[in-house]
Amino acid sequence: MATESAATPVATPVATPGALPVIPMRELLPWAVFAFVIGLFLLYFVGAEQGATALFSGQGVHEFVHDGRHLLGFPCH
Repeated sequence: MATESAATPVATPVATPGALPVIPMRELLPWAVFAFVIGLFLLYFVGAEQGATALFSGQGVHEFVHDGRHLLGFPCH
């Protein structure tokens, strides 16, 4: 008679998602302020530069951001 031996269970590792790191607000706030200021700076150059509040003379900045200005819905001419 054949004897059947029970197979011993083998533990297989199961990937569990790790917890996301918690970033304290005091470390996140300077980067958020920096990103906000850079965003305002870019918004100014795309939307208002070469207009009434121009910082640079000529049409260089206007031509550089011309397509982006239309893409974002800013009228320029």
